[in-house]
Amino acid sequence: PELLPGLQRWRGAGAGPGAAAATHTPDLRDFDSRETGASQDSVVAAMQRDVSSFAFAPAVKTRLLAAGFHSSRDLSDLRPLELSKEAGISQEEALEVLQAVRGEPGQRGAQAEGRLTALELLQREQALGSIVTFCSALDRTLGGGVPIGKTTEICGAPGVGKTQLCIQLAVDVQIPLCFGGLGGQAVFLDTEGSFLVQRAVDVAEAAVQHCALLAEDAEQQDALQRFTVDNILSQLFVFRCHDYVELLAQAYLLPDFLSQHPEVRLVVIDSIAFPFRHDFEDLSLRTRLLNGLAQQLIQMATQRGVAVALTNQMTTKVGNGQSMLVPALGESWGHAATQRLILHWEGQHRLASLYKSPSQREATVPYHITGQGFRDVPSPDPPPTSTGPCVTPTGSAVNWRKRPRTEEGEPLGD
Repeated sequence: PELLPGLQRWRGAGAGPGAAAATHTPDLRDFDSRETGASQDSVVAAMQRDVSSFAFAPAVKTRLLAAGFHSSRDLSDLRPLELSKEAGISQEEALEVLQAVRGEPGQRGAQAEGRLTALELLQREQALGSIVTFCSALDRTLGGGVPIGKTTEICGAPGVGKTQLCIQLAVDVQIPLCFGGLGGQAVFLDTEGSFLVQRAVDVAEAAVQHCALLAEDAEQQDALQRFTVDNILSQLFVFRCHDYVELLAQAYLLPDFLSQHPEVRLVVIDSIAFPFRHDFEDLSLRTRLLNGLAQQLIQMATQRGVAVALTNQMTTKVGNGQSMLVPALGESWGHAATQRLILHWEGQHRLASLYKSPSQREATVPYHITGQGFRDVPSPDPPPTSTGPCVTPTGSAVNWRKRPRTEEGEPLGD
């Protein structure tokens, strides 16, 4: 993938299987200072786990051992492409190996989280906050905006506004604290080539103008001096991933990037479906890779305190003589994200339906896409807001409609 310079992994001189221990030994600073000696011993034990004890294919184990990789520690500092070349295995096999090694309990930071009480978790979630969408109806439906520390899946047909919402979030996460924002940074993983810099400029200009109208005291005036279009764009890190291998490799490197950029509060993947729906013959491998990616993103959201927004395409499902649009990647993927938002058309109106959420009830609200970004539907006569499952007039489940065909069309969409 096209990586930023800051994302290059540091490795010491003479890096390789024999030098990995010197360049990436277990760093106990990642753990709470209250960790017991037994917990520290478990970390070291996990790092020293034999490669032969993992559930890898026999051929993969043989090549890893032949290349000099005998323990988890030998693999901990490698990238998928490096492991593929050094061990003589495919990039897909290298990704699976590194995901398995990285997922060992002893290598997960912040183990102290397992001792938190429910009250502490509640206080933590309230302190993390949310990212506003600039559509007040949608913000209310989401409980204040897209939540930090959770994964949100945004589904919809082409042209309905998935990318528009993601760009809006990437700008809004940078709104200064004194204006009620988070003052953070954003990472945007673009798998479709749909990220438009000029669109980001338009949304950023609108956000700056909005905050300028709200500025009252000296603190807000001072914050406006730094909240400029140039600064917004400089805090939005864009990565182009051309296939699923590059996407998985980028996701593998993200924790290191977030360590170097602790102000990041939003990670966007637009889209999660595109690289996995083309030229993928082994569906069982696809399922395993998607499940591994989902676990990585959930872990990253909770431990790093970032919001993860994933866009997903729609596909046609046929059953009982009827067809309808449903989110892609199958039913099992529907359990991956914390909440699912479906954007769809109702005639000439755009609607957002909160289809799945552990804390908010299902609801459907209208939204509008303007030159300034994601907004509320202007008065008068907005389409009705509904609560609960979205159904058709006949009472059957709604078919998330494709973009309506019109003579003039609308210039803004995905």
